[in-house]
Amino acid sequence: MSAASGTLPTTTTATVLRETGVARPYDETRPLTQETLRLDPPERGELLIRVRAAGLCHSDLSTVNGDRPRPTPMALGHEVAGEVVALGEGTARPAGADGGSGALGFAVGDHVVMAFVPSCGSCDPCRQGRPALCEPGAAANGRGELLAGGRRLHDDVGEVHHHLGVSGFSDHVVVSARSVVRIDPEVPWDIAALFGCAVLTGVGAVVNAAQVRPGESVAVFGLGGVGLAALIGAVAAGAHPVIAVDVVEEKLALARELGATHAIHSGDDVVAQVKALTDGGPDHGIETVGSARVLADAYAATRRGGTTTTVGLPHPSAELTISAVSLTAEERTLRGSYLGSCVPERDIPRFVALYRAGRLPVDRLLTHRLRPDEINAGFERLARGEGVRQVVVFD
Repeated sequence: MSAASGTLPTTTTATVLRETGVARPYDETRPLTQETLRLDPPERGELLIRVRAAGLCHSDLSTVNGDRPRPTPMALGHEVAGEVVALGEGTARPAGADGGSGALGFAVGDHVVMAFVPSCGSCDPCRQGRPALCEPGAAANGRGELLAGGRRLHDDVGEVHHHLGVSGFSDHVVVSARSVVRIDPEVPWDIAALFGCAVLTGVGAVVNAAQVRPGESVAVFGLGGVGLAALIGAVAAGAHPVIAVDVVEEKLALARELGATHAIHSGDDVVAQVKALTDGGPDHGIETVGSARVLADAYAATRRGGTTTTVGLPHPSAELTISAVSLTAEERTLRGSYLGSCVPERDIPRFVALYRAGRLPVDRLLTHRLRPDEINAGFERLARGEGVRQVVVFD
């Protein structure tokens, strides 16, 4: 193992969830605790990362409230940017190799973003260019382990589970190198973190899953961090019109500033309003809320021959009912998109480049910067639907 000069940390201050489904308000019940955990050194194929910033996401919230069952105790957080501190065996960048953005081959000091699905590179989905569906990666995430197996976090009782292979609400983490992508070091840490989930998922859904083309119409249902990322992705792709749908007026106002041609306050007539603005429905409906009801509205609003893409994660018991014949008679497409259907080592650097060029105003998504001890208040804010993206900043 190679490392920066000095002694490597053997502990980390992590944000630990020990019980799901704790009653709100979270700023009072405090389901998340700051704990000092023992941290193993990186094994072969792994990296030790100093976390610089980590975003709060609905996927984290759904773990806190129990909608997405995960093993506990768990060190939470998956939308993360940080700096490489030490290299496990087999992860070093070859001498003379390009130090630009990419997936594998690292050096101490690299600026990196983590993807929340590690990709093994050898299973059928990975070989087909669909690393978001990596089978060993999904299995490891479900067990709360790293890709190589096992856990690198320990409390006084035993092991602590990893969250989506990252556990990023911590000052240091050990992760699989297959979860990590190098980025342009000029990107501020708090902005860089957003590329690990919000931007990857939202922009990726537009350009990879829906494959929106210039001049096609898009309606985005839900304007959280992922939804607004989808919106700026649609604008960058040349979509027109671009319709934003939400229940929060402040988010609708921000959507207009970010390029939405129309903003609709969601209600009983939202389908009719979207159809009226697009002469029968948009070419693309993008659902980001994680609600079967909202997905049904997005599907109903999408035009004949159109595509409805969902990135939301409803409760596992939620079911969707649509007209079966519409898929055939109207040549409709309904598809899911996980991780934005991205190849992270390809897409994170190109999305960063678009941000640097001024075409993806990712910085406008960041509405709150938090200290680690403010994280429960941040999740209560998220549960109330306030703000867009909140980021915990580590000094």
